Amino acid sequence: MNLFFRILITAILVIIIAHFMPGVTVANFTTSLIVAVVLGLLNIFVKPVLILFTLPITLITFGLFLLVINALIIMLCTKIVGGFHVDSFWTAVFFSIILSISQSILYKSSKDK
Repeated sequence: MNLFFRILITAILVIIIAHFMPGVTVANFTTSLIVAVVLGLLNIFVKPVLILFTLPITLITFGLFLLVINALIIMLCTKIVGGFHVDSFWTAVFFSIILSISQSILYKSSKDK
């Protein structure tokens, strides 16, 4: 699946989740496209470093600490992208869970067979 298609799916999911989830706001579709790109870049460059530094606590919690890392990535994205706002840490946790599950379902269903 090409990169543009993944970014487009993520942008659509971000705007849909923000519409239905209280505490998450996205100004417009252009902002959700920027959020999708920034989340992708943060997941490529920042997330592996955070995982490496928090590996002991991640192992102790059987991987549940990765939810905290995902929420931190979402909160960092709110600081970077204007027009995208998540109210609290717990909202970021729920947002990241819903986004991850939705992405997994859509990526798997759109996969070339």
